[in-house]
Amino acid sequence: MNIVIAGDGEVGMHLAEALVRSNHNITIVDPHEELLKMMESHSDLMTITGDSTSTSVLQRANVKKADLVISVLHDEHINLLTGIIAKKLGAKKVIARVNTMENLSPEVWRMYQDLGIDGLLSPEDIAAQEIISLLKKNASSETYDFSGGKLQLFMVKLEPEAEILGKTVDEVIDQYEHIEFRVAAIHRRQNTFIPQGDEVFQVADMVYVVTKPHAIKDIIKLSGKKQINVHNVMIVGGGRVGRITAKRLEHDLNIKILEIDKERCMDLTNYLSEALVVNADARNLDLLEDEGIKDMDAFIAVSDNTETNILTCLQAKSFGVKKTIALVENIDYIDISQNIGIDSIINKKLIAASYMVKYTLGAKVSTLKSLSGIDADIVEFQVRAGSAVTRKPVGQLPMPLDAVICGITRDGESFIATDDFQIEPDDLVVVLALPDGIPAVERLFH
Repeated sequence: MNIVIAGDGEVGMHLAEALVRSNHNITIVDPHEELLKMMESHSDLMTITGDSTSTSVLQRANVKKADLVISVLHDEHINLLTGIIAKKLGAKKVIARVNTMENLSPEVWRMYQDLGIDGLLSPEDIAAQEIISLLKKNASSETYDFSGGKLQLFMVKLEPEAEILGKTVDEVIDQYEHIEFRVAAIHRRQNTFIPQGDEVFQVADMVYVVTKPHAIKDIIKLSGKKQINVHNVMIVGGGRVGRITAKRLEHDLNIKILEIDKERCMDLTNYLSEALVVNADARNLDLLEDEGIKDMDAFIAVSDNTETNILTCLQAKSFGVKKTIALVENIDYIDISQNIGIDSIINKKLIAASYMVKYTLGAKVSTLKSLSGIDADIVEFQVRAGSAVTRKPVGQLPMPLDAVICGITRDGESFIATDDFQIEPDDLVVVLALPDGIPAVERLFH
């Protein structure tokens, strides 16, 4: 595909790098010449320095032949204008990043569709949704719903008390055949792989499982984890992610939000009706204790500073908080953060990449999520009539070693994939794939 990315920083750069690896033709438009020079030295892509709302700049980027234009600048007005102009100049599809919740309302969304915008992306809104989901399924470090929740991705870190330690994947499947699940991947000592039947589970393995909702309790038990009841939640950071999260939780949970900026605190106080807003520096241990950190069931650090988020989550752990969630914008820190004890990581660049990548796949993709801390995607394909996956049972399909079919939804009923399962047209099929496996999987579903 010919893809044009308009950006002004790391999100655009990360997207470009992710899409270049998938062998797309990428042109990135950015006002920062030095950043573009750095990108050119590391990636095989074309760069143009300039304003993405300029007709001449977009023409230089050859948007009339673009299959996809993605605008992810920090200014949503520039993104929307870029998308509208690009569509008028001939781009087939345009996606714009937005920041305000007003722009995600159905009424406003329909208006932008009429103007030519094909999709709106709010990493902050999706991040808030993921945080809320993690609080509900707090034994998991990462979770995601497919097919309206009929299938779920669930990641658990194996505790020393886990029942499955020392057992192979095949042994676990045989012993617990009454539990409906599929082991999709294991992350162990900075290495992610699709396990074969003879792989032995080890302490601290991060195990990615696709299962049905009713089986989650059993999987939590096997992992040695415990689900906790969350009532009291402390949020550090009153930016867009913290603001949205607090608003959606304040009527159901006791929310206390700590924000260092006085002006932002005043705005939060007017915006939130039940949450308690405190003007404070969360890095102060004495202050955390004074604000009742020991009574908190969950701690969410979503300030503008990654290091602060990591540090305060570790402090919360030292006070006995059971569930910690950190916004980590530096991708290099994600694996480290998980290994030092932070329960769940949120990264807005990965959120944006998940949303965008699905538009670049030739097969019909209903959902795609880039997993945090590991280089893998989990994708939900809608099966086309005549595609290769319909010609043989799952166990006989030429799946690459770095991909696995996990589950299927058909006519509202979900199934865990087995070797003898026959996929049919219109099925929704969940696949976990490492980067090298994506092209082969796409061909099977095309």
